[in-house]
Amino acid sequence: MIIIGEKLNGTIPSVGKAILEKDAEFVRNLAIKQAEAGADYIDVCAGTAPDVEVETLKWMMEIVQDAVDTPLCIDSPDPQVILEVLPLAKRPGLINSVSEEHGKCEMIFPAMQGTEWKVVALTCDNNGIPTDVETRINITKSIVEKAKHYDIDESRIFVDPLVIAISTDNQSLIKFAEATRQIKEMYPNIHITSGLSNISFGMPLRRIINQNFLTMAMYAGMDSAIMDPLNRDTMGTLLAANMLLGKDRHCRKFTTSYRKGMIGPLKG
Repeated sequence: MIIIGEKLNGTIPSVGKAILEKDAEFVRNLAIKQAEAGADYIDVCAGTAPDVEVETLKWMMEIVQDAVDTPLCIDSPDPQVILEVLPLAKRPGLINSVSEEHGKCEMIFPAMQGTEWKVVALTCDNNGIPTDVETRINITKSIVEKAKHYDIDESRIFVDPLVIAISTDNQSLIKFAEATRQIKEMYPNIHITSGLSNISFGMPLRRIINQNFLTMAMYAGMDSAIMDPLNRDTMGTLLAANMLLGKDRHCRKFTTSYRKGMIGPLKG
């Protein structure tokens, strides 16, 4: 399971405050904690006004890269911002994101050609987020075909089928799972990811909903998540699901994490 640490996002009040006050130590510590908790990528998202987004992302990237060796997930809704900060990355990571909206693929894919960069691909287009499975599949096909023109293998693509809040569509998980199964059937080497917390928006007991979604989505074929690696309950759920799906030989990852005190009740 590939973990994309979500904590360094300027839309989170504590991170937004740190950005505003240029609190480098706060950003540094949060990057280190996520890396130590098992994040495979550290997402950096400015979440600021467009006129300072590039400057903010550059500042965040410098701090995070000085603190940890974990590759970055560069996160912006504006592909031009991503292209501007991409050369500052010390090593290839993950671009978040492309879609069929407003020519984003045509902007990002040329910059990925001949590199080892990977990309999150959202299954939305100029009509917004589709509510049906078929449209998500068709968008995925289109993005994968475009990627091929730039020698970008499917294994470098993390498709996000964009789970809709269960409070809005009570078939949300069912549709996400079906889209995941169909995508993996067509492209066995592609990755499936999602933002875990989207499913529970507007609901009470969000953590419980998120954890159950994680387990069911992993069973359907999701092999990546944009999530909080510092949440012990979520990490415990992930490691348990990974083990139950036969992907943890001799249960080593689960038991090792437990012995190290990374999952389970806090001691003392």
